[in-house]
Amino acid sequence: MGMTMTQKILAAHAGLESVKAGDLIEASLDLVLGNDVTTPVAINELSKFNKKTVFDNTKIALVMDHFTPNKDIKSAEHVKQVRDFSKANNIVNYFDVGQMGIEHALLPEKGLIVAGNTCIGADSHTCTYGALGAFSTGVGSTDMAAGMVTGKAWFKVPSAIKFVLKGEKAEWVSGKDLILHIIGMIGVDGARYKSMEFAGEGVASLTMDDRFTIANMAIEAGAKNGIFPVDDLTLDYIKDHAPEKFANKEYTVYEADADADYDEVIEIDLSTLRPTIAFPHLPENTKTIDEIHAEGDIAIDQVVIGSCTNGRIDDMRIAADVMNGRKVADWLRVIVIPGTQEIYLQMLKEGLTQIFVEAGAIVSTPTCGPCLGGHMGILAHGEKAVSTTNRNFIGRMGAIDSEIYLASPAVAAASAITGKISSPEDLGL
Repeated sequence: MGMTMTQKILAAHAGLESVKAGDLIEASLDLVLGNDVTTPVAINELSKFNKKTVFDNTKIALVMDHFTPNKDIKSAEHVKQVRDFSKANNIVNYFDVGQMGIEHALLPEKGLIVAGNTCIGADSHTCTYGALGAFSTGVGSTDMAAGMVTGKAWFKVPSAIKFVLKGEKAEWVSGKDLILHIIGMIGVDGARYKSMEFAGEGVASLTMDDRFTIANMAIEAGAKNGIFPVDDLTLDYIKDHAPEKFANKEYTVYEADADADYDEVIEIDLSTLRPTIAFPHLPENTKTIDEIHAEGDIAIDQVVIGSCTNGRIDDMRIAADVMNGRKVADWLRVIVIPGTQEIYLQMLKEGLTQIFVEAGAIVSTPTCGPCLGGHMGILAHGEKAVSTTNRNFIGRMGAIDSEIYLASPAVAAASAITGKISSPEDLGL
């Protein structure tokens, strides 16, 4: 029996000719990631190891993004601990205020991970990098600590679900709508500890930002990772963002075997998708915009456009296209958060920031901020928010009786204008 993409990457990094689902292996790591919330825990765990130095100071990325810029003394102390650790270990890829971004938008942009790589991160959305044809997955801070000193990690090889994409998505339908559609179909545990492998002609119609969004939310279906095939678009991205690695061919293209074993094969016609929204309090609780209109208006209090899921430049452009020349609804708060400093600068160059501000939104420095109820947009009791983030659990963004509706940047922007859950079509676009 052949191997899936994920299984081939793991086999290669374990020094094995082949692996199968359920095998326990030790694989070498190309990158270990931590942030300002999880890295202090990992640093404290290092006291339990005989080896105190990191395995490779160029293969560790520490990104201060969750409560940064620091919202209180405790978050400032956490960052200081990581900053001191980074200085002591000469960590090359340490990103703080001024250089930082939301970690899963920043690392691909910096070219720190490419096709065929392995990456663990003490953050569940580390699965984002599967968009580049890499194996990446979230781990606990103890595993991160072990990875930092050994450059290795233990894995149980996952089985896989294959998603065969056909057709092309319609205007105002994005990768966010696709992944919400999938999670609504299979549930938040439908891919538990499995690899979500995407294939088919429809992949070509997805932008890299679409693919990052889809891989990012694989964890919302319970998956170990999500992964896309490496095509010309992927290679162009690597060439643009990791030119030296591209020139030196420091990447590997893995393809699933024709006889690879999948637990299930699911076909999806992209042309049939509609703007999709996840209702409180689970990402699987999805409805299309048409179903929402049939049931009645849902008034909202806040809109958030950003996060590691939808804070990339395509997301900003789409939202700006919808909001251009329009005004935010009365009594509504709109927070726009670019994923990185580079995206922020590109927004300024293209005039996107001006569009948002003139519409009545605010534009934040890159930060995870409101996504996890950290800062920059906490919800009060009973408030409703449309957000381009990835989770809508009870109390995720603030008060336990607040409500979060997950949506694409297009839907979020349209909702910001109307003051209720809407799509660009409702604005005549």
